[in-house]
Amino acid sequence: MSEIGLATWTVTVALIVALLAVDLVYGWVRPHHVGFREAAAWSVFYVVLALAFGAWFTWAHGAERGTEYFAGYLVEKSLSVDNLFVFVVIMATFAVPDHHQHKVLTFGIVLALVMRAIFIALGAALISLFSFMFLLFGLLLIYTAVQMHRHRDAEPDVENNAVVRAARRLLPVTDTFVDGKIVTRLDGRLVVTPMLIVLLAIGSVDLLFALDSIPAVFGVTQEPYIVFVANAFALLGLRALFFLVRGLLDRLVYLSAGLALILAFIGVKLILHWAHVDVSAAVPEIPPPLSLGVIAIVLIVVTVASLARTRQDSARESASR
Repeated sequence: MSEIGLATWTVTVALIVALLAVDLVYGWVRPHHVGFREAAAWSVFYVVLALAFGAWFTWAHGAERGTEYFAGYLVEKSLSVDNLFVFVVIMATFAVPDHHQHKVLTFGIVLALVMRAIFIALGAALISLFSFMFLLFGLLLIYTAVQMHRHRDAEPDVENNAVVRAARRLLPVTDTFVDGKIVTRLDGRLVVTPMLIVLLAIGSVDLLFALDSIPAVFGVTQEPYIVFVANAFALLGLRALFFLVRGLLDRLVYLSAGLALILAFIGVKLILHWAHVDVSAAVPEIPPPLSLGVIAIVLIVVTVASLARTRQDSARESASR
């Protein structure tokens, strides 16, 4: 099994930065309404790019590494869809104009990548120093899974977010978005616009999701490079996916339950790995192919069951009219 060299890291980071630069220029400099066709084209592009990278990575570094990448990508993609739902709530809560949503999403994705890169570095360092971190990460994921299942039907309370409340209390905020500016002058006084509040809300949500997603993907692989690229490719397609499925997210009624099951499974996998290393080699471990299969099956079942449920509910409502 080949190691991930500096040249591979350099080329990969350069590719991610280039794709982010395109997103920044496209969304920040040219704010516009993103239609279905454009969103679909970008979504397909990023999925194909992620799959093509996985195919190359499997060829270059072996089937085991490739399986870990695809499993990690599926985990991060499914968690990013849950992240997307919160973004939808934030956009609706603050009534972000349609032509500025591209800008907000690009900021959210860049910030999410930066936070995840920091947590990946910290997580890798802690795991290399302390093997019991696998136990702590596993317990954290199981706790997160329980909380996610308990609050699966609850709407995110953006207005009571501590960061948002503090910003509203401490800063003068305009009533309108003022052409998407973050700060502006009003009667000679420097004030902030609701855009800053939205970005702060997005940033605080990114932080919370990073705390969950990094232990989850470390449960699939302990290779920092795979953790990074799985996060990067999952997040890069998030902007286009938002515009493509924002009207369909309410139909994924079992998404939270499925994610809770996936997180609990990975939590158990981490605990078994810790026990195998620190307690007894006789403790079985969950191999990467099994992880990939379980994650894929759960996501397929959740999607099919959600669409069937919403179709039944729609038929029932139509019949009652």
